Amino acid sequence: MSPTDQNAELAKFARLAERWWDPDGEMRPLHDINGLRTDYIDQRAPLSGKRVLDVGCGAGLLAEAMAARGAEVTGLDLSPELIEAARAHAAESGLAIDYRCVATRELAADMAGAFDIVVAYEMLEHVDTPAYVVDDCALLTRPGGDLFFSTINRSPKAWALAIGGAEYVLGLLPRGTHDYTKLIRPGELARWCRDAGLTVADVDGMHYNPLTRRGRLAARPDVNYFLHATRPDSDR
Repeated sequence: MSPTDQNAELAKFARLAERWWDPDGEMRPLHDINGLRTDYIDQRAPLSGKRVLDVGCGAGLLAEAMAARGAEVTGLDLSPELIEAARAHAAESGLAIDYRCVATRELAADMAGAFDIVVAYEMLEHVDTPAYVVDDCALLTRPGGDLFFSTINRSPKAWALAIGGAEYVLGLLPRGTHDYTKLIRPGELARWCRDAGLTVADVDGMHYNPLTRRGRLAARPDVNYFLHATRPDSDR
């Protein structure tokens, strides 16, 4: 992907900044599954008292949920518009969250091993070099720490449900939100984690029902899925 393409990705989400916190707006699915994706972290690496990095934080839905559970949260996004919206909403919510508009590679140069937990949800499929982001996340995690990723499988079922259904039939997301060629198979993400010196602990599917507006864990990672990895205590 060229820098022009990456800028287009950033601009696409920046246009949603003012409506990000509308539970019935374009980000409705993220609002609906925010409890599930927060629980997925908290049940495997309790958030209270932990130093947490939210990579690709958008306007702060997950960051605020983790802060509300007692985490010390740093939120990272390359969109100034989203960071501004995140800061404004955190102030209204009375939450102290450190939002930064910098790249993971830049932060890793200054804060390697600084975080107990690093999260990159719903963002790897929107960047030009996702394997590099995984490597940066590994560098930013302390030895013995936990990492959590979520993304969409590159499968025919994922195209039918996450793109065709969600964007073009039901209108749950703006058309063009996802590019099928950039979706990531679980085996690919697991390989990038291992290449970064991480141990893959769990891969779990996630099913979202737009009618009930509820998400749940699923046996197969054939559409949306979570991956939990850990950084070994000893250096690779």
